[in-house]
Amino acid sequence: MTTPVSRRRLLVTGGAAAAVLAATRLPAAAATSAPVRSGADVVLAWNRELLAIVRTAGLQPATVHPTRSFALLHAAIHDAVVATTGVGRPYLFTVDVPRPASAEAAAAQAGHDVLAALYPTRTAEFDALLAGQLAGVRSVAERDAGVRAGRLVARLLLGLRAGDGSAAVPPVLAPGTAPGQYRPTPPAFAAAVFTHWPAVTPFVLDRADRFRPGPYPALTGAHYARALAEVAADGRDVSTTRTPEGTEQARFWAAPIWNYWNEITQSVVAGSHSNLVVAARVFARLNLAFADAVIAFYEAKYHYRIWRPITAIRLEVPDWSSLATTPADPSYPGAHSVISRAGALVLRQEYGPNRPLAVTSEALPGVVRRFGSFADVASEAGLSRIFAGVHTRIDHEAGQQLGLDVAEFVLRS
Repeated sequence: MTTPVSRRRLLVTGGAAAAVLAATRLPAAAATSAPVRSGADVVLAWNRELLAIVRTAGLQPATVHPTRSFALLHAAIHDAVVATTGVGRPYLFTVDVPRPASAEAAAAQAGHDVLAALYPTRTAEFDALLAGQLAGVRSVAERDAGVRAGRLVARLLLGLRAGDGSAAVPPVLAPGTAPGQYRPTPPAFAAAVFTHWPAVTPFVLDRADRFRPGPYPALTGAHYARALAEVAADGRDVSTTRTPEGTEQARFWAAPIWNYWNEITQSVVAGSHSNLVVAARVFARLNLAFADAVIAFYEAKYHYRIWRPITAIRLEVPDWSSLATTPADPSYPGAHSVISRAGALVLRQEYGPNRPLAVTSEALPGVVRRFGSFADVASEAGLSRIFAGVHTRIDHEAGQQLGLDVAEFVLRS
């Protein structure tokens, strides 16, 4: 089990910080229509920067999950915006800033400092982005006050997360031997990944196993038999039952699922003309939920260690192969389903349930899929993994519930 990092109240006066009183649990920001001096461009620019980084081979450390970086980036931006606008409540730190201070400058500096610390080889690129954003702040005094606030928030947050367990060496998972136990999957038979992630300290959850799914159904039961038969038929590389639509869905959603939802959120925030406060809040909620959901689903995966469909199916059909390559971790619950359900709830909370959405894919360039609601996106993304042959419906349904539980916890915390 893990416990959350403490949330501290800090006072900033003239750029110096002093701890005040004891740790406190802070509620999520309430929706507001309070005006701010600009829109969401600062937040969107730093999110695009991080998306470009995690999509560039060699920049993201192989044993550090990318959702940690997104959570750090957006928690820092959010708390810097709260500090300089006085609107809403922070997730991690209350920082009192002598106003007037530029919220745009604070957000830009916080984003810069977090990414520069995480990806130092790209510092020159971050410096250029920051300089362009700060140049748009007319008041030198407000700009400098905002810069001080953003710098402090980033430093405090990075310090708080320095010992969160993400830098640990992943332990080797011994392959299972009994029916139902996970073992490496073809074609590479790679060792299980992120075996250390269940022990990473959550950002908002009080412990990683708070919403652990219930035990996996009996392998001898009808429920499991139906679920395995479905993926055996619809998820095979040469399936005769999967429709062309199902094949497109499997290939469309094949990239890291948190990238899709950050892209979706960019489109919604920009299309809604959301202001800086709203943009910072939405991205913080989204990515804190994602970071804790990943910790939670790895905790469940490595607690139960359920084998992947390909392992079970090949006992009866030795030449069976899935449409997509099976990820190197246990099957239960399904990651796409966890993340997608969490993302859908966060966006529904801010923008309502029904919204036309056009989603693009980094895995299937040139294809656009259209939806009428965030829930429709979440359902298709999760079910696509059955068509891909890498998950059962059992994994999907447990994943949806876990994502819902984590997102609800983040939204009310």
